[in-house]
Amino acid sequence: MTAADEKRLTCVNRSAALSRAFEFLGRRWNGAVLGKLRDGPLGFREISREIDGISDSVLSNRLSSLVTAGLIVRVVDAGPPVSVSYSLTDSGRALMPALDEIAVWADQHLTP
Repeated sequence: MTAADEKRLTCVNRSAALSRAFEFLGRRWNGAVLGKLRDGPLGFREISREIDGISDSVLSNRLSSLVTAGLIVRVVDAGPPVSVSYSLTDSGRALMPALDEIAVWADQHLTP
């Protein structure tokens, strides 16, 4: 394989990875949920109160998809009373610097 072929393959792989990332992160509310969990665990109601405009059914769906993706973890405390909290995994925490950079770029380059 030539250097040009390797470079083309690297670009294709990077493009595919970015497509996967933005397809997932571009789903409405995923980034907001992750951002709210950056400072520590929160329960469902706390997250719901923190994100204006998200319905309970959509929040439930987003939390499930983020758990499935391995970005957050759902922890059940047997209580009493029983409580459920959500927090970032190592993978979710590793995403925070990239989300911070995207936010900075948006502030600088996208009109509100």
